[in-house]
Amino acid sequence: MSNPRNGDTKPPCLPRNGLVKIPTQPNGLGSASITKGTPAVKNRLCQPSSVPAILSPALAHRSDLPIPSVASPLSLATLASVSSPPSASLVGLNASEGSEQPSPERLPGSPSERQLAVDEKILNRLFWYFSACEKCVLAQVCKAWRRVLYQPKFWVGLTPVLHTKELYNILPSGEKEFVSLQGFAVRGFDGFCLVGVSDLDICEFIDNYPLSKKGVKSMSLKRSTITDAGLEVMLEQMQGVVRLELSGCNDFTEAGLWSSLNARITALSVSDCINVADDAIAAISQLLPNLTELNLQAYHVTDTALAYFTAKQGYTTHTLRLNSCWEITNHGVVNMVHSLPNLSVLSLSGCSKVTDDGVELVAENLRKLRSLDLSWCPRITDMALEYIACDLHKLEELVLDRCVRITDTGLSYLSTMSSLRSLYLRWCCQVQDFGLKHLLGMGSLRLLSLAGCPLLTTTGLSGLVQLQELEELELTNCPGATPELFKYFSQHLPCCMVIE
Repeated sequence: MSNPRNGDTKPPCLPRNGLVKIPTQPNGLGSASITKGTPAVKNRLCQPSSVPAILSPALAHRSDLPIPSVASPLSLATLASVSSPPSASLVGLNASEGSEQPSPERLPGSPSERQLAVDEKILNRLFWYFSACEKCVLAQVCKAWRRVLYQPKFWVGLTPVLHTKELYNILPSGEKEFVSLQGFAVRGFDGFCLVGVSDLDICEFIDNYPLSKKGVKSMSLKRSTITDAGLEVMLEQMQGVVRLELSGCNDFTEAGLWSSLNARITALSVSDCINVADDAIAAISQLLPNLTELNLQAYHVTDTALAYFTAKQGYTTHTLRLNSCWEITNHGVVNMVHSLPNLSVLSLSGCSKVTDDGVELVAENLRKLRSLDLSWCPRITDMALEYIACDLHKLEELVLDRCVRITDTGLSYLSTMSSLRSLYLRWCCQVQDFGLKHLLGMGSLRLLSLAGCPLLTTTGLSGLVQLQELEELELTNCPGATPELFKYFSQHLPCCMVIE
């Protein structure tokens, strides 16, 4: 879990899906996790810096935040050494639940230290230094700390992830009792991710979470057995939901989308749901006139589906991600660019039948694009990059991972793009040192990924020190990236995060 206040990740580096498991606790709630929204958290090197004595070394990277002014060198480790009750859950526990927690008078240290330990002004500033996972632990130290930490401001942008088994307590009689979600409500969570749930579990969640009816704005269901009836009940009862994600849910049908989708939904993500095909896109296009973002991974969607979007969505929809839609061809791209002319974010990742001609259609018709993802499109060549460089003058991010036909010539076209800030060339197996020279004049570049490029040498990579404005450089699985090279970068690109 990471604190959204400055966007940095916290050592140890988080996995790319942004999920961190909390150690299991006896009451069955401990394995709940909290994840950041979007985008996914990137792997980053952890760079320590100096911190005041009141903070542990793990908080070094939060040096941008205001440092509390303290009169005495209070050790936070000493304060946190008060063990939490064995039955306390790290996530979602009510202030009144569990065993009696230590009072300020029982904390170790002198009276002045104990008073300092519960000073709300200091705590309100100090707790910003901690990750969400650490806050869950610190909230168990005493009621004073929990009262401060359970303010919604400390949890903005975080989404609790609850698995089916974490929703129930097993009573001595063997019966199951739905857990209390009051702790989540106190912290004001307006989004949840439920994993592996059924229709009944969703109904129980709605009945037991105080904010479910109108306070929840975002719902994500992953690998669940929700049916058409459950989907309809959920969207009918939870009137506040405007962002919906369905991933790996194979029991609802296209008919369920027709009966449940509501015009208030502005962002929809559907992936790995086997019953989603062209009729599902028809339902989405007709029932969601205010759609701003659509993320779709569906193997059975064809070119026909991309002609269903209406004129209203042409004005409102700014983000479209079509991932691994294998049946979509250049004809589908024609339908898409004419139906959705105001797109600023487009992904055709894994749309393996799209060719350079399809990219030309995109470049000529979607001039507002700021992000374009063509990863895993094996038919894309240098010609596509020429179209992009000529027409997409506002493009800031370009993803070309696994575009195996791109060569140094294509990079020469990209070198003319003054707005490009992020360029991903992972596993582009034909890119060589000569191609890198074309990038050295791109002063706008802030992020460059060359992970897995096998032909790049240490000599060619060392020239990247000319990109003095570079903030992140990824060289994972790059044979030319040697320990000596990383040392060289640390000396000549001190402000750049180099990912080994």
